[in-house]
Amino acid sequence: MSEINLRKIDDFRWEIPRSYKPGMRVPGVIYADEKLLKDIRQDKAMEQVANVAFLPGIVKASLAMPDIHWGYGFPIGGVAATDIENGGVVSPGGVGFDINCGVRMLKTNLHFEDVKGKLKDLTYALFSDVPSGVGAKGDIRVSAKEEEEILIKGAKWAVEKGFGIQDDLDCTEEQGAIAGADPAAVSERAYERGKAQSGTLGSGNHFLEVQMIDQLYDRDACDELNLDLGQITVMIHSGSRGFGYQVCEDYTRSLVHCLAKYNINVPDRQLASAPVNSAEGKAYLGAMKCAANYAWANRQCLMHLVRLTFERIFNLSWQKLGLFLIYDVAHNIAKIEKHIVDGKEKTLCVHRKGATRAIPPGHPALPQKYKKLGQPVIIPGDMGRNSYLLVGTEGAAETFYSACHGAGRVKSRTAAARTVNLDTLLKELESQGIIVKASGRATIVEEAPEAYKNVNDVVSVVHNAGLAKRVCRMRPLGVIKG
Repeated sequence: MSEINLRKIDDFRWEIPRSYKPGMRVPGVIYADEKLLKDIRQDKAMEQVANVAFLPGIVKASLAMPDIHWGYGFPIGGVAATDIENGGVVSPGGVGFDINCGVRMLKTNLHFEDVKGKLKDLTYALFSDVPSGVGAKGDIRVSAKEEEEILIKGAKWAVEKGFGIQDDLDCTEEQGAIAGADPAAVSERAYERGKAQSGTLGSGNHFLEVQMIDQLYDRDACDELNLDLGQITVMIHSGSRGFGYQVCEDYTRSLVHCLAKYNINVPDRQLASAPVNSAEGKAYLGAMKCAANYAWANRQCLMHLVRLTFERIFNLSWQKLGLFLIYDVAHNIAKIEKHIVDGKEKTLCVHRKGATRAIPPGHPALPQKYKKLGQPVIIPGDMGRNSYLLVGTEGAAETFYSACHGAGRVKSRTAAARTVNLDTLLKELESQGIIVKASGRATIVEEAPEAYKNVNDVVSVVHNAGLAKRVCRMRPLGVIKG
């Protein structure tokens, strides 16, 4: 349990002062309320927030979102930006193993009454049609040349293959492909692991969920998005699968030697890093971007499979069913962005690990359709509670336009497996009208609601701290777990 003495800034912000550890270049700032702080103190995530503050070039603060929990190097829920022109580094531990694990949200023209009688058939069909689980292989097979195309083109590759439309790309962060991917920086092992996993859901906390809007917060924003009470939505949460994991494994190992080479002093070797402008830093970013593009292509393929399943169950085209993408956001990524620091525009390497970009209305990176509204920010919860749609606000400038990415674990998978009874859990979910299908019984137990913070509390902090604004809330109906 963490006993760090925090300085209260306000009801939703807490500071780890630089004096906590000699060598911290900036303070730590944790976004939480009193209730969430009790959960956050249960592991060593706050210690990791302090450790991240040692990184060369870090500016403003080492930040932690309210869903923060212990991770590799950085905490999950950690945000840090480094000044590239002043020795700023990039750290694979600040991105994580599942590079561009992210989530996309689709709306439909369907309402609860339309799916009520078909919910079981729909859930079972999605489980059958969308490959999920550890090592799952999909029907979308690619040659070595095509795999390299995916790494450069991302979701655009899938759209060119007929697995979507241009509007899907417009509603995806970075238009579904971040520039600068370098396939030559990727190992053969990573290529091998990624070859058969396009269009697969993965395991653990990855999911596919049929949901229903059960609360509206911002009527004007809902009208702008054509969303209403009782409307059916779909969320897809997946990442770069074994490909991204291997990229991270390769570079966390190889960048350790950079600590001595570039005189980088950090209290944890898991924070292995290299200057962004070094050969090693550029190689990692080139490989990371390949994995990010792989993940965007993967989620695009998954959405295509979801659309086909809806067509089969409802006997209508996906266009008539209104299965259009609201937005797709990355959770685990490092990006080169311009931000204002101490009144000056700086080019920064922004690490978001278990954090979502949340840019405000008018931002140049937004597609035209969201210039007025701001970027949709999608926050999934656990399979027994809720998920949220928010939009970015100018208030998030203090976090480099970042918000939380989910509920955040309070129990490890091992602890959940030890304390949760599967049959009891399934009965509880069934009593709430939630149907669950998973490739393994263990996954359901490990992903039990009690293993997570209450997403309603987490989103309340994000909203009240001014990082993003609530639009609507969804509750799960049919859940597919890997």
